[in-house]
Amino acid sequence: MQMKETKADANVIRHMKMITKLCAIWMLCMVAPTLTAATEYKHTEKLLTTENTIIGEPIYYPGGGRADIQSLIVVMNPGEKTVWHKHGVPLFAYILSGDLRVNYGDKGERTYHSGDTFMEAMDQFHQGENIGKEPVRILAVFLGGSNQKLVIKKVKGD
Repeated sequence: MQMKETKADANVIRHMKMITKLCAIWMLCMVAPTLTAATEYKHTEKLLTTENTIIGEPIYYPGGGRADIQSLIVVMNPGEKTVWHKHGVPLFAYILSGDLRVNYGDKGERTYHSGDTFMEAMDQFHQGENIGKEPVRILAVFLGGSNQKLVIKKVKGD
């Protein structure tokens, strides 16, 4: 026995489709801000983006500011360079593999190798380059706050 679709059924289906579209748009809006750091590098593997502890407590910095912690693995192929950039928040870096040279402009250059850790420069524009024969993999942990820019590209005049 086949049932006929009524006008009420058609309205329910139309409303369900609209709700589905609205949910998809809402999810995109919620996810897009967390992709900021990942899209500033050519190859990344997102590990964690959170404002809460493992049991759901909000993370706050001393003084009360809300935290927005993002960790990802930045991958640079041999010979690849980043754009000139700086960071709007503290960045802990751990070189998982490879050899990376970073040019800090008038502050000089530094070379990092597998196993090296450092807190990256924040207010100094810099450019990284994979100087080895294998991909560089960097564990990058951005210690940001709500609505803070993680990576700031250099524009002419900076």
